[in-house]
Amino acid sequence: MTGRAWVYGDDLDTDVLAPGKYMKFAIEEIARHVLESVDPAFAPGVRPGDVVVGGRNFGVGSSREQAPAALKALGVAAVIAPGFAGLFYRNCFNVGLLALTCPEAKRIRPGDAIRFDAAAGRIENLTTGAALACEPIAPHLAALVSDGGLLAQLEKRLAKERA
Repeated sequence: MTGRAWVYGDDLDTDVLAPGKYMKFAIEEIARHVLESVDPAFAPGVRPGDVVVGGRNFGVGSSREQAPAALKALGVAAVIAPGFAGLFYRNCFNVGLLALTCPEAKRIRPGDAIRFDAAAGRIENLTTGAALACEPIAPHLAALVSDGGLLAQLEKRLAKERA
């Protein structure tokens, strides 16, 4: 996968990713407001395949699954950070969004072209030529992302059982 990097700092919380005042709307509407209080250019400017790079404790705050779901709805291919809030990390995989733990994420700059191999635990910054290590994604989590999230995976499994 290759995408352009959108870079943010430490402790980016789920209320900034999916603002509370939009929670009563469909995920497509929530997605239009992702990060609007931090970076108003993000939602209208992000393109399918782009990646969000954060700092420590990315996704801290409430357990709202709309935060990673809204990123996925915008076409974000992955979230890369040195560390994630536990519930956000699990919610990423539950909705089919890849979350890569990379201690060197701060070496990625806004706009850098990023290519990653989640299974191998490798991120390549095509802009700078830097190779960054990340934690390899376990096969069962990679399958969740590939299947489109937990619900899609369960539907797929049930369909096989019924056949």
